[in-house]
Amino acid sequence: MFTVLECVTQQHQSSIVLVAAAIALTGMFAFFHLMLRAEESAAERRRNWALIAAFAGGLSVWATHFVAMLAYEGTVAIGFDWLFTALSSALAVAGFRLALAIGLSRPRLLLGAAGLITMSVAVMHFVGMAGVRAAAQVRFDWLSIAVGAVVAFVMFAGALAAFMRLAGWRRILVPGSVAVIGICTLHFTTMSATILAPDPALPAVETGVFDRIWLTSAISAVTFLVLLVLAIAVVVDRYLVDLKGFANATLDGLALVQDGRIVEINTKFAQLCERREGDIVGLPPNLLLKANDGQPVDAARQRPVEATPQIGERHRIFELAVHTIDYGGRPCQVIAIRDLTEKRAAQRKVEYLARHDMLTGLTNRSMFQEALEEALTLSRETGEAFALLSLDLDRFKAVNDLFGHAEGDRVLRDVAEILRSAICEGDVVARLGGDEFIILARRVGGADAYGALAERILAIFRERMDLLADPTAVGVSIGIALSPKDGKDAETLMHSADVALYRAKNSGRGVHAFYDRTMDHEARERRQLENDLRQAIAREEFHLLFQPIQSIADETVVGYEALLRWDHPVRGNVSPDLFIPIAEESGIILSIGEWVLREACRQAAGWREPCKVAVNISAVQFRLPGLAFLVCTVLNETGLAPARLELEVTESALLKDRRATIETLRQLKAIGVQIVMDDFGTGYSSLSNLQAFPFDRLKIDRSFIASMQSDPNARAIVHAVVGLGRSLNLPVTAEGIETEEQYRMIVEEGCRHAQGFLLGRPGRGPLPLAPVADLPEPGVEDDTLARLLFSV
Repeated sequence: MFTVLECVTQQHQSSIVLVAAAIALTGMFAFFHLMLRAEESAAERRRNWALIAAFAGGLSVWATHFVAMLAYEGTVAIGFDWLFTALSSALAVAGFRLALAIGLSRPRLLLGAAGLITMSVAVMHFVGMAGVRAAAQVRFDWLSIAVGAVVAFVMFAGALAAFMRLAGWRRILVPGSVAVIGICTLHFTTMSATILAPDPALPAVETGVFDRIWLTSAISAVTFLVLLVLAIAVVVDRYLVDLKGFANATLDGLALVQDGRIVEINTKFAQLCERREGDIVGLPPNLLLKANDGQPVDAARQRPVEATPQIGERHRIFELAVHTIDYGGRPCQVIAIRDLTEKRAAQRKVEYLARHDMLTGLTNRSMFQEALEEALTLSRETGEAFALLSLDLDRFKAVNDLFGHAEGDRVLRDVAEILRSAICEGDVVARLGGDEFIILARRVGGADAYGALAERILAIFRERMDLLADPTAVGVSIGIALSPKDGKDAETLMHSADVALYRAKNSGRGVHAFYDRTMDHEARERRQLENDLRQAIAREEFHLLFQPIQSIADETVVGYEALLRWDHPVRGNVSPDLFIPIAEESGIILSIGEWVLREACRQAAGWREPCKVAVNISAVQFRLPGLAFLVCTVLNETGLAPARLELEVTESALLKDRRATIETLRQLKAIGVQIVMDDFGTGYSSLSNLQAFPFDRLKIDRSFIASMQSDPNARAIVHAVVGLGRSLNLPVTAEGIETEEQYRMIVEEGCRHAQGFLLGRPGRGPLPLAPVADLPEPGVEDDTLARLLFSV
């Protein structure tokens, strides 16, 4: 009896055994390297790499087995059946592939994968042994084989576990080494458990030393070649295929140029050139692109330049950069292009929005300042004159309040079109904000030419903005400042145009006015007056006069209207027509209005006769949500009965936030205060206002009373208002009665009350009954005040 173990240790060529060991070690390193590559790849490529890894693992185990068998130099000659030998290699590959399918997809089945690898190595061994030709009987020690299989299973499981847990180069080195131990353990254990009993009855096998060396060399060469090809495939896939994918991942188009022709491109380059990759390779880059600097496309550049395509959509803009690198051992140019079309379009839009008004498309303030500075520089150098026309829309605020901001925006766009149609080439028209526009104009002919331009603009407005046909129509006022006469710098010139505009608006609107130096004096006077107005209450410069309101039926005084007067320490008595508009524009009217209300109620509470007192409330005051609470508080503090207070409001108070204003009026009505509509028939009179809120009285504006004698239309308006009041059961008061004829006419028309110089001039009011501080009369009851506070 003869054992294979003794044969391996004593009768094997050591050089061939070392070759077998090298095959096993190289094969396992390749196997785990390929597994690592499969793990890194996408799902589709992962299956391909798993199949290649199965070939590497199975063939390396098979080659290790047969090379070790060929190293035998025993007394029993051994030969091989090539059919069983080939079958054993296929079974080894199939076993490894099945094990990888389980291990890669479900890591929890690691032990199952290790078992499959152990089984495939064992099956390969026994199928290979079945193909051994020798003059001997073959028997196996199955217990030893089972022990070897268990040890190999543990080694393979450890190798797979190490691969899944380790990192870096150890993921290949450690699992490969452990797997080689498992392969050798199973192989040599199985070989030691194989017993060859010589049988003279069997035919002898003739083999020579040369045959063994040839077979060993052939199997080793083929195995190493297969493993080398697999290693090269890994390198190619990792460093070339991945590099191609990396190049395709960039947003830039890349092309390699050698000897003036494109040799390699990425997918993005083909997309930008709107051609297939195969159609581009081999072409000169100048056929595809044109650099804006005039140099060849592949010329080396220090910085990127813009380029345009020679094919496809020519309006596109590319950024072109060129660098020289070594490729394939030779210098070549790398062309990088990036599509800037959308970026340039976005930049142009941003630049446009930064220099133009978004709503109208006109030049904005920033760009106009630049144009003005350029015009001033040119004027200083050449003496060329120009003018600024400052424009402000008339009635725009009312349109915006009545019809909404969307309609207001439409009006502004229409105004922009009008101004564009009026100017000449070289002029600049800008919207400074809101309803403020300005024109920088250059004309030959001096002030007359600029006056003609202003008249042309006014004429177009009158033509296209007809208030009778379109309730949203607006007018325009124009102020003109000439350079360099009215200013030699931008700030002075624009200030002069604004001052001229202020004069135009105060001259009746819808006109133009040139700047002159007296306007500056008026503007300074107005600013000084506004400053004095802010301090008038603290300086106790205000006082009230009371004009009687007479009942026409019995000619008795039914009430007094409180009229504000300002005794300026320097200017003397300042007309309300002068300071009230300033107070409303500056917001000072809020504090003045509160003072008037408080003072009127205080004095009326001490009158001997319990007459009513009428106080005018500005539209500006209605913007405060606490107006009703203020009135309630004043009544409570002064002790004036709410029924004795009349608040006179104009319809302009209803123009802005009409719903909130009517709610405030209802709160005032709930207190017991009476509400009078003042100046009815002027401005934006609307019957819907009379329907929406139950006013207590109407007052006809003095302008109609003054014109009744000479203007039949004025008397017809008075007649209509009185008739309307009679239909709605609203008493009508005529103010501004200064002649007997006017009084006779309002009596004929049926007015209930009258007011004017004819009936009584403004004075100190009725005599007081007692000092105001001693009056016991209560104001608003506490529960009424609480209810109002809660509602507000």
